[in-house]
Amino acid sequence: MELRDIEIFLTLAGELHFGRTAERLHVSAARVSQAIKKQERGIGAELFHRDSRNGRLTPAGVRLRDDLIPVYRDLKASMERARLTARGKTDVLRIGLLSGNAQDLRPITDEFTARHPGYEPQFRTIGFGGPFGPLRDGRVHVAILWLPILEPDLTVGPLVYTESAVLAMAATHRLAGRASVSLEDLGDEIVMGGCKPDYWREALVPFQTPSGRLIRIGPIVTNTEEMLPILSTGEAVSPGHYRSIRYFTRPDIAYALIHDAPPLQMTLIWHTSAENEVIRAFAEVIRDLGPLPARH
Repeated sequence: MELRDIEIFLTLAGELHFGRTAERLHVSAARVSQAIKKQERGIGAELFHRDSRNGRLTPAGVRLRDDLIPVYRDLKASMERARLTARGKTDVLRIGLLSGNAQDLRPITDEFTARHPGYEPQFRTIGFGGPFGPLRDGRVHVAILWLPILEPDLTVGPLVYTESAVLAMAATHRLAGRASVSLEDLGDEIVMGGCKPDYWREALVPFQTPSGRLIRIGPIVTNTEEMLPILSTGEAVSPGHYRSIRYFTRPDIAYALIHDAPPLQMTLIWHTSAENEVIRAFAEVIRDLGPLPARH
C-alpha cells in the first residue's frame, strides 16, 4: 500500500463518509473509492460495507485499521522528526482545539517552550462531530476538550481552564439582548446538533430541559464555521462556549449567558498508547501552572 492510500483508508475509517474523506484530503470522491477498491483487491476482502456515500468497517477493515494506525503514526513521526532536526528542533506537539483560541493558551505554550526549547507546539482545529478521531489517527497528539471523556483508549489529563456556557442566536432573536437565559428556554427553540458521542454532547447541549421537556434538534453541524450562517438567519440557536463572545463577535449574532448550565471543564486529553515524553512534559507544565483563569 502506498502512503497516500494508507492515509485515505485511515481517514475513511474515521469519517465513515466518502465525501467528507475526500474533502479533508483535498481529493475527489472517485479517488477515495478507487484507493479503497485497490486495497480490497489486494487483500481479497471488503474493508467497508457501503451504503450510498457512507461506509461501515467490516471485520477485515477493523483489523487493518487497528494494525495500520500505530505504523502510520510512527512513520509520520519519523518524517516530522527529520524535518524538525533540519530546523534545529527535536520534536513537535500538535494540540487540537475546537476553535481558534490558541492565544488564550499562550501562558502555557510560552512556559512549555521556555522549559523545552527543542519542542515545538503547533495548533490544529478539530471538529466536534468526531473530536476523538484526530487523537486516534495521530493528526493531533493532545486535545483540549470538555469533560466527561469516557473513552477507554484516551487518557484524561490536567484541567486547563473552565468556562461558562452561553447561548448563541441571531441578533434579531426574541432572547437577544438578555444578559442571561435558562436551560428551560431551550425547550422553546430549535437547537443545532452534531456533537458526538451523545454523552459528551449532553454536557453542552442537553437532551431535555430541567423540567423534562425535550429539546428539538435541528441542523447538524460539526464545526463553528458551519454554525455561524445558521445562527445568523435565526434558523436555530446553539449553546456554546463563553470564548465565542470574544472570537466570534459579529453584528448579526448575539450571546447570552446560560445561568443554570454547569461550567465546562476544558481538560487535556491524549491517546494512551501514544503517550511520550513530549506529552508528559506538556501535561507537567499545565499541572505546575494550574488552571488558567475561568471565563464567565
